[in-house]
Amino acid sequence: MMSDIRICFVGDSLVAGVGDRTALGWPGRLAARAQAVGWPLTWYNLGIRRETSADIAARWEAECARRLPAGVAAGVVFAFGANDTVLEDGRPRVEPEKSVANLVAFLDTAADRGWHRLVVSPPPNIDPEHNARLAELDARFAAVCAAADVGYLRALEPLSADVVWQREIAAGDGYHPDGAAYERYADLLSPGWNHWFTTAFGVV
Repeated sequence: MMSDIRICFVGDSLVAGVGDRTALGWPGRLAARAQAVGWPLTWYNLGIRRETSADIAARWEAECARRLPAGVAAGVVFAFGANDTVLEDGRPRVEPEKSVANLVAFLDTAADRGWHRLVVSPPPNIDPEHNARLAELDARFAAVCAAADVGYLRALEPLSADVVWQREIAAGDGYHPDGAAYERYADLLSPGWNHWFTTAFGVV
């Protein structure tokens, strides 16, 4: 088994765990579960509030390269899209075609670097129209990942029907829940995360 596994979680406020009073979010919960079973994981949260895929494009590779040096088993988990699909002046902050192109570029660059790749879909919020735009982007992201043979963990539809998630985003700012809902998010992602982690890094 590899002894030095390092993973960067790259994305926006939902990666950073905004709203979670435990300060773990879903990445922290997945990492804690991995460490609890003895997987040798060092993890880095590179989520920044309000960032779109265009913002992430300007920083992610350099930030990951500092944390994923040669000689370690390295992976990158990408999760973004909520800010891309926010409307400003009647238009998405990032047009869907550009969001897709950014994802393709991220995956290609990570592959060139020898970093294992995983993509997590954005979760729903309380705005039905925004969620409709997210659903369209979610489908396009899924197609990109299928073509690239990259795991894509879908959360939008399941969390749309999750009572805890819906209650907590409604009680908050409409986008960011507290810890119980992030726990549900992590539970939803856990089977796909475990499969990716064990397959990519050879752990048991």
